Amino acid sequence: MNTKLLTLLLLILFFSTAQAQHNYPTILSMQERARVIDEILEERLQTILPPIMRKEGIDMWLVISREYNEDPVIKTMLPATWLAARRRTILVMYDQGEGKPLETLAVARYDVGTGFKSAWDKEKQPNQWQRLVEIINERNPKKIGINMSTDWAHADGLVVTDYEELKAALGKKNSTKLVSAEKVAVGWLETRSAREMAIYPQIVRIAHEIIDEAFSGSVIHPGITTTDDVVWWMREKIRELKLTTWFHPSVSVQRGDSESFDHLRSFSKRPEKNVIMPGDLLHCDFGITYLRLNTDTQQHAYILRPGETEAPEYLKVAFKNGNRLQDIFTNNFKEGKTGNQVLKESREAAIAEGIKPSIYTHPIGYHGHAAGTTLGMWDSQGGVPGDGDYPLHLNTAYSIELNASTFIKEWDKEIRIMLEEDAYFDKDGVRYIDGRQTEILLIPRVSKINTD
Repeated sequence: MNTKLLTLLLLILFFSTAQAQHNYPTILSMQERARVIDEILEERLQTILPPIMRKEGIDMWLVISREYNEDPVIKTMLPATWLAARRRTILVMYDQGEGKPLETLAVARYDVGTGFKSAWDKEKQPNQWQRLVEIINERNPKKIGINMSTDWAHADGLVVTDYEELKAALGKKNSTKLVSAEKVAVGWLETRSAREMAIYPQIVRIAHEIIDEAFSGSVIHPGITTTDDVVWWMREKIRELKLTTWFHPSVSVQRGDSESFDHLRSFSKRPEKNVIMPGDLLHCDFGITYLRLNTDTQQHAYILRPGETEAPEYLKVAFKNGNRLQDIFTNNFKEGKTGNQVLKESREAAIAEGIKPSIYTHPIGYHGHAAGTTLGMWDSQGGVPGDGDYPLHLNTAYSIELNASTFIKEWDKEIRIMLEEDAYFDKDGVRYIDGRQTEILLIPRVSKINTD
């Protein structure tokens, strides 16, 4: 066989094999997922929640919700086989004191999983609210926390009707015990358990693998494939893996043209039918939901021009600026600092190094944009009132989301390296849950076959 023809066939075989190899971690069956979710919930109720309630001085926490109008918190406390609250579901968590287990009751017709035992017999006490009052009077708590909050929607789930009916049932004496449970709710939502952090890397790895496949020759044919084609491939891939997402992905392009690339254009005004071409710098924003935990990732890829085997040096330099901004930012994380403090310190340090920063990092966990410390917003680089004033706590997870702008002389314009990677903050500092992107992905992947 002709040597050149043999080499060509080997290259084709290599590329088809390389593009097909995407090693997704094991994804559990629905039955196995339910088991894991319920085990984690039971562990968290007895290990994560009691210290938070004691710290905030709340000895009884009520989470009240009606079917199809669920409190964001109650969704994290329902068993895996409950996809919604039933009728009106009232969960009662009572701290019996140091050394005693947290008492968890459901003022409902049914047990709410194994964690909350039904404490209401409608035949004996027809009125659900009155049964709740009986439970409260029997325990005589000092403070009764309810989910009302100005700064966090996650902790503001008690609707007006339930609030008014609760107060009417409690009467004046017990109503004076009602306080906002926002810090208990936020603490519950933001704190990650050891079991969750053993699982989270697998979840983030799945998301990374989907991006790696999406940004490859298996999906993208330069000159034909559009950015919207890649977006919908991602949505289909999520379904194929029997997973879900919490937001619609985005894929955008920066290239050597006259178009500027601001935040609004990249996230809400990007062209839908943008054909991907050689020389393009691609960006995606992508996340999945699995085992009740969420991911949020932004990465970049470059479409090689004929003859190129790596991204241009000017794009590598711009990308390094993005990685350096990540380092500056995460090195400023310290327990007790507020989000606004970390934002200010990080921006000042980056600017001093000649980096043009924009930082808009958020907690992640049971929600994509989760409860906890906000560290900037893209349109609030001077600080975020409320949740930006909230201090950092250990054992919490964040999407380290930011961008660094760099002027590209060859394109005669500024580009933005927009990075987002999920990370965990504990006593040892910040670590990326499944690593971070440190090099621009190449499309197609470069062959290592020696064709001499």
